[in-house]
Amino acid sequence: MSLVARLRAAGCVYAEDEARLLTEATADPAALEALVARRVAGEPLEHLLGWAEFCGLRVRVAPGVFVPRPRTALLVDRALAAVPGDRTVLVDLCCGSGAIGLVLATRLADRRSEVHAADVDAAAVACARLNLEPLGGDVHHGDLDGALPRDLCGRVDVLVANLPYVPTGDVASMPAEARDHEPRVALDGGPDGLDLFRRVAAAAPGWLAPGGTVLVESSAAQAVAAAALFETSGLRPTVTDGGDVCVVAGSDRG
Repeated sequence: MSLVARLRAAGCVYAEDEARLLTEATADPAALEALVARRVAGEPLEHLLGWAEFCGLRVRVAPGVFVPRPRTALLVDRALAAVPGDRTVLVDLCCGSGAIGLVLATRLADRRSEVHAADVDAAAVACARLNLEPLGGDVHHGDLDGALPRDLCGRVDVLVANLPYVPTGDVASMPAEARDHEPRVALDGGPDGLDLFRRVAAAAPGWLAPGGTVLVESSAAQAVAAAALFETSGLRPTVTDGGDVCVVAGSDRG
């Protein structure tokens, strides 16, 4: 059976593209066979390649690390639109591989931007450092904003948080690639999917600079509730509907 046929039989929708990428990843037939066997067994392609394509960039990822999703490009676009000027302090919270911070740092390379990222998962932090430190970004290990340097308080212009928002009861029905190979902490958002949204909404006002903005990704069903959390925290909420996902922003009324 050909490589493409094996991948297609395993349920890979883009079998031809995956076959090409796996073949390009190694010139050793034995190593290629090992990669194909792992892919057929259900491991994410990105974990096998060591990178994921996101917003036109290659983002380094590793086994056990959340793979950035194409839909999150909307969150990146809204974050870029919120950048206020030539000198900007940006934070990528719950950063995973640091994909969002990497895109922001790359797109804003001609500005005097200070980029920070943080995650509770050590494997994610290791990936984020590989992605962000070459661009001058600082990556911190810890739980949500507890990982951030205190001198950022009141200075953050744009705080982006791609939080876990899958309700606990729905995690079991997620695709096996995510459910079995990505950390639960990056997927499970609690009973209604909004546990971390509540924490970020409560903490964000203390970090934002005057006129600063916090942005999160949510499902369409959660957007109104997420916006209400920002409103309760004294921020001005807005919702951008992207169809599959929404971006909910809370701006300092400053």
